[in-house]
Amino acid sequence: MMECPDEIFRVSGAASFEKMALEIFRFQAAGCPVYGEYISLLRIKPEEVYSLFSIPFMPISFFRDHMVMTGGGEPERIFLSSGTAGMKRSRHHVRNPAIYDESLERTFRLFYGEPANYAIMGLLPSYLEREGSSLIYMVNRLMQLSGNNSGGFFLDNHYALFAAIEKARATGLKVLLIGVTFALLDLAEKHPVDLSDVIIMETGGMKGRRREMIREEVHEIIMKAFGVSSVHSEYGMTELLSQAYSQGGGLFRTPPWMKVLIRDSHDPMSHSSEAGAAGGISVIDLANLWSCSFIATADLGRMHQGGLFEVQGRFDEADIRGCNLLVS
Repeated sequence: MMECPDEIFRVSGAASFEKMALEIFRFQAAGCPVYGEYISLLRIKPEEVYSLFSIPFMPISFFRDHMVMTGGGEPERIFLSSGTAGMKRSRHHVRNPAIYDESLERTFRLFYGEPANYAIMGLLPSYLEREGSSLIYMVNRLMQLSGNNSGGFFLDNHYALFAAIEKARATGLKVLLIGVTFALLDLAEKHPVDLSDVIIMETGGMKGRRREMIREEVHEIIMKAFGVSSVHSEYGMTELLSQAYSQGGGLFRTPPWMKVLIRDSHDPMSHSSEAGAAGGISVIDLANLWSCSFIATADLGRMHQGGLFEVQGRFDEADIRGCNLLVS
């Protein structure tokens, strides 16, 4: 495996994805001590795994309780989950941030086109107030890729945000406003204005600031306040180096090197990608080359036609934190 393997981002189609996933599985089964021990405890022999659906998915909680790294070496960056006071935070030891950058840039271009056409605005107060956030890294990287200074981060200065939006409009840039859910709802309550030409993207999470709400309720409030026809969403987390996006209706699509499967809530080794399947969300992220690419998340979801999926909540015993989910 190379330090930043282009072949990960060249996968296309089911056969190509499965071939690369199985190669990475065997690489990580041998080179990631935590994942290797987990596979051993399951009494699974890596050499006998020949299908995407027989790959074991590692519980996401392992990132909280262990160092998950493949191939040794030292991490160049450590991403930390948000968590709440007193909660032990997950840590993603990122050996090569260039893979994250490549995944982010390619995915953004796939869904939204050239970053240079956008003014990127970040309304992410709870994330700005702590260190190690992969979301802050992501939005800051998008700002850098845009090559302009029309965007920026905003804590609670809503007037400065609106001034920046007006400035971007005047220069002909599209505006992408990325906000944590509670901050967008605060903005909607205090300043309902016409933002119908703005792409509003929520990243999930109330961070204990508001009652948890279902996605439809949140999106309805935002659409009514700002006159937008849809609310976009990002599905990402500390433990992943890739993101899925929804451009409306809460239906997410992954880039070609990322795949979501639905696992049976009563049989964690049983997975499906068929439309209508509902249960736990398991993610294959080939960009997680130097940690673990096969993660059983604490999220609940449902598959739709064409590989689309929706997030429906979390398992009852799971910690609520900032992955994109809205719990009723």
